[in-house]
Amino acid sequence: MASGPIMLVPMCLVENKNEQFSVNQKALKILNKISQPVVVVAIVGLYRTGKSYLMNCLAREKLGFPLGSTVQSETKGIWMWCVPHPSKPSHTLVLLDTEGLGDVEKGDPKNDSWIFALAVLLSSMFVYNSMNTINHDALEKLHYVAELTELIRAKSSPVSNGVEDSTEFVSFFPDFIWTVRDFTLELKLNGRPITEDEYLENALKLIPGVNPKLKNSNILRECIRHFFPKRKCFVFDRPTNDKELLAHVEDILESQLDPKFRKQSDNFCSYIYTHAKTKTLREGVKVTGNRLGPLVVTYVDTINKGSVPCLENAVTTLAQLENSAAMQKAADHYSEQMAQRVRFPTDTLQELLDMHATCERKAIEIFMENSFKDENQEFQKKLLEILKNKKESILLQNEEASAKYCQAKLDQLSTDLMESISAGTFSVSGGHKLYRKEKDRIERHYWQMPGKGVKAKEIFQKFLESQVTIEKSILQTDKALTQREKALAAEQAMKEAAEKEQAWLRQKYQEQQQQIEAQHRSIQENIVQLREKLEREREDVLREQTRILEHKIKIQEDLLNEGFKKKSEEMEAEINRLRNLIETTEKEKTPWISRTLDHLATEASAILSVPAKLVDKGLRWLGSLFK
Repeated sequence: MASGPIMLVPMCLVENKNEQFSVNQKALKILNKISQPVVVVAIVGLYRTGKSYLMNCLAREKLGFPLGSTVQSETKGIWMWCVPHPSKPSHTLVLLDTEGLGDVEKGDPKNDSWIFALAVLLSSMFVYNSMNTINHDALEKLHYVAELTELIRAKSSPVSNGVEDSTEFVSFFPDFIWTVRDFTLELKLNGRPITEDEYLENALKLIPGVNPKLKNSNILRECIRHFFPKRKCFVFDRPTNDKELLAHVEDILESQLDPKFRKQSDNFCSYIYTHAKTKTLREGVKVTGNRLGPLVVTYVDTINKGSVPCLENAVTTLAQLENSAAMQKAADHYSEQMAQRVRFPTDTLQELLDMHATCERKAIEIFMENSFKDENQEFQKKLLEILKNKKESILLQNEEASAKYCQAKLDQLSTDLMESISAGTFSVSGGHKLYRKEKDRIERHYWQMPGKGVKAKEIFQKFLESQVTIEKSILQTDKALTQREKALAAEQAMKEAAEKEQAWLRQKYQEQQQQIEAQHRSIQENIVQLREKLEREREDVLREQTRILEHKIKIQEDLLNEGFKKKSEEMEAEINRLRNLIETTEKEKTPWISRTLDHLATEASAILSVPAKLVDKGLRWLGSLFK
């Protein structure tokens, strides 16, 4: 089941009215409630080519996306249907059906280009639907691919001629499927049978020649090959040869469809269920439903402003929202867990600090799992400060609970003593001995009581201090004692008081050291988890760069095999740039991570007010991680 609402019918996600896009808020609310990773399948193509039928098949429903039976385009904008993924547990399948390209009713042809670009940006599997065959005419109708370099940017910083941007497309573009409807040709090439994929790849081979139309057609072929490394083709027979049935294909029985078409549809759906990937942003960041919504808003707002959607900017915007939410989620988890674990007052400070460390560790894990692109660890440092403040608040509550409990018990135990003092019971010969006996009884019973907590010594010390003057007075008025005995008794009382005060001060010092060590452990925990995250992200970057390099090398080899030696040689500079980039990434890995962690350690120590000697100790420990 999807972690969010199950949609019984599709809903418009991006409305297209008067050549202006807007995001449907109801659809956004649905996406925002989906916390699972999403597999996003978008379909585009000319209107009246049966796109919606295929999407209904993927939803495993006969009705859903409107099919229509006239030459008028039914789907305006982009429609969305979120359903549980049939074969990926804990994933949601998001189906996006787009309005038909080339609708004569549209005033601005640029409108189609933006629909096409949005479908590419939002999907993890991109389906292009066309009719009859893949030929020169079909490729020309796919001119939107060549326009992507003008409609999409990978980076916010300007690049020369869009070369670096188009190279980066591979890192976040979806897989590509070309579906050919009402296919009547035989799958043969030079007299031998070929597969659907071979049919597509053969159609995408560059054709030698200087004809301008041919050059434009080759540009489209190159763009598809460059931007979409993973390609697949499906051909479909006509659903039925009965025109009347075809006009209402959603209403007819499965048995009335051509068996070949049924099998082809099943194969298409099965492939997508099995091979369509989770939607990811660059560096392996998985997109959930509640991440997809802000991406849609960011892209549409950018287009409406007349600007070009930029992945890097969109990711930065999303990261700010997500990291803030991740920080809050981590902080809330900490508060919930501490509330469940802590029973005020705790017996010792260390007991409470250990609970804090356990809950903090999990909170940091939650933050790391849900955050990404946290520049300069801005949000991690904020979380560190939030947890520090929450810990200090809990420590204060613990102290207050302990002090209140101890004071109440001490007041209860000393009631008789205080009444006797007021009544002058001890102002008699031998009164000091009676007073000491009663005070010793109070002390004995006080320390026998459980659950006093961290303020036990301090509260009792204050009680003893309150009795100093009283005891001196009783001692001086006790006629049973000589002056020497009184002096010795006073000296003994001072010695005992000093010993108890020293014991209390030792406890305070020990607790201060425990606090400092706890703060040091907090820094270490943040560093360890950040290091692991940075190393995973760096590996993702390397894998991404390597994948792009391998793709470019394959294109170079294909161009050479197809006889385009000059084009093959022109790619050498781009390939060398990628090789240098990978080499730099590998060399910079350890120093870059080390610098980042060093900076966090220094910043965290300032936030937690950790003494300099412990910061030095922590940095030495940090350095040992990279030896």
